[in-house]
Amino acid sequence: MTKPDGMKGKRVLIGINGGIAAYKVCEVISTLAKQGVEVRAILTKAAEAFITPLTISTLSRHAAYTDDAFWQATHDRPLHIELGEWADLLVLAPLTANTLAKLVYGMADNLLTNTVLASICPVLLAPAMNTDMWEQYPVQQNWQAVQANPRMHSLAPGAGILACDRVGTGRMAEPIEILTHVESLLYTNGQRDLVGKHVLISAGGTREFFDPVRFLGNPSTGKMGVALAQAARHRGATVTLVHTLGSSIAPLAGVRSIPVTSAADMQHALFNSFPEADWTIMAAAVADVKPASYNPEKLPKRSLPSSLDLDPVLDIVAALAVLKQPHQKLIGFAAQSGDIVPPALEKLQQKKLDAIAANPIDQPDSGFGSEFNQAILLDAKGRKQIVEPCSKLQMAHQLLDFVYAI
Repeated sequence: MTKPDGMKGKRVLIGINGGIAAYKVCEVISTLAKQGVEVRAILTKAAEAFITPLTISTLSRHAAYTDDAFWQATHDRPLHIELGEWADLLVLAPLTANTLAKLVYGMADNLLTNTVLASICPVLLAPAMNTDMWEQYPVQQNWQAVQANPRMHSLAPGAGILACDRVGTGRMAEPIEILTHVESLLYTNGQRDLVGKHVLISAGGTREFFDPVRFLGNPSTGKMGVALAQAARHRGATVTLVHTLGSSIAPLAGVRSIPVTSAADMQHALFNSFPEADWTIMAAAVADVKPASYNPEKLPKRSLPSSLDLDPVLDIVAALAVLKQPHQKLIGFAAQSGDIVPPALEKLQQKKLDAIAANPIDQPDSGFGSEFNQAILLDAKGRKQIVEPCSKLQMAHQLLDFVYAI
């Protein structure tokens, strides 16, 4: 299957400030360019001390812009005006304390800050600095103030060992975090339509153990649920993610994470969180049956049973449907092979869901474990929407759009 190119032709302008974290931006630029995104970059004078315009221009396939080009004014129109109008999205990474202060007060004394003021597109901020600098009162005040600007979207720094050997907060967000947020912002154009919503999401495949090392399970990695959590968070929702420990899920900034193992664990976590949720999206692959008994010690190979007695597992989504209040929306997933619509419709109706995503597991590069997915979205009112092959994040946004319209 040809890889989906949902971001091809989008225009991203990267503003690089002075800081050792500038090296991380190289991966961001290179990845975006390979995905067909048109990338341009501005380097401040301080940034040039850490990374060269030649490096950036090579990775972006376009000449890098510096303050020298700005003050020479050799363009038909002012350079900051051209760049500001050109961009679909600005990314400031690393963002320094100096440039952060300029953003708060609307100061413009170089090409980058002039371009920010000459643009109207969303701006993604990824700060990086020494822990003591980050924790200074005026820096924290500026960080809070800049986020009051609806154009500004933030990726707060993480904690770890910094280049100055200090252990603390100040590490710039990793390239994968920046790239994911970029993809969301290019899809939504910065829209925060889920502010005030609490979205509860389940992810991953449950494991039903019959001894300490053996279990009944499935191939779900939890990637679709993670994409839903990221998409909802990027659109302003409060997000709770109930995910299985065996799934490939790293901590998500700004998302409440509840790790579970078995269907019973997931049931408990979801039932506790469900009353406060506006939307609940059941993307997890929950077991249908479990071993009837559990042996607390590992069974020798010679003692493994030739057949396994099984007990049914509670149908969590059906049980939640009984508890659902009029203001709540409950969305299911149906991973199917063959003709995926009839079984999904049956599940939608029998379990009294508001909507369901039917996605094929027998198509190449789709479903379990893949970075991509496709689906047919159905709702209780008879609406139907086809999601063509795309990244799981883009499918997540399309599903959120679909649910929002219910």
